[in-house]
Amino acid sequence: FDLDRTLLRRSSALALAGAFRRRGVIGRVQLAKAAAWQLLFAARGAGAETVRMAAEDGLLILRGFRQAEMHELVAEALEPVLRPLLYREALELARRHRERGEPVYIVSAALQEIVDVLAADLRFDGALGTTCEVQDGVYTGRPLRSCHGEAKAHAVRELATLENLDLADSTAYSD
Repeated sequence: FDLDRTLLRRSSALALAGAFRRRGVIGRVQLAKAAAWQLLFAARGAGAETVRMAAEDGLLILRGFRQAEMHELVAEALEPVLRPLLYREALELARRHRERGEPVYIVSAALQEIVDVLAADLRFDGALGTTCEVQDGVYTGRPLRSCHGEAKAHAVRELATLENLDLADSTAYSD
């Protein structure tokens, strides 16, 4: 399952923007830019290259932020922010997949730590997200793996190979 606008009603980054602001990760100007970008994306959509560049630019704001703080931030935002945005229909579909013994993953351009926390909370089998380099527990802002567009499809194929999963019958994955 994708995260933004598939499991969640909006962008996870925009949903978490208030928490990022309170932790001092972003300022008011960055918050306003993120909101404007989200409105533009919702109204007109965006090409793969535009989304990839925006995701990589977003990683730059994490420079100096501790990875452990990201986990805390997302965990604290689960109940008040993220859970109310979950689509019931998507969760029901995930439940049916699990009942049939099929693995259920979140695969998203969102940051790996965000999708990890959500996947654990939702009792999914795992998650694939965009990864940012971490040195000594601190984000550098340098992207290591994008998980958007063709890179997302590649990550899913790689996971299927590692986990010996059969993707032929998958009805949930779509780019």
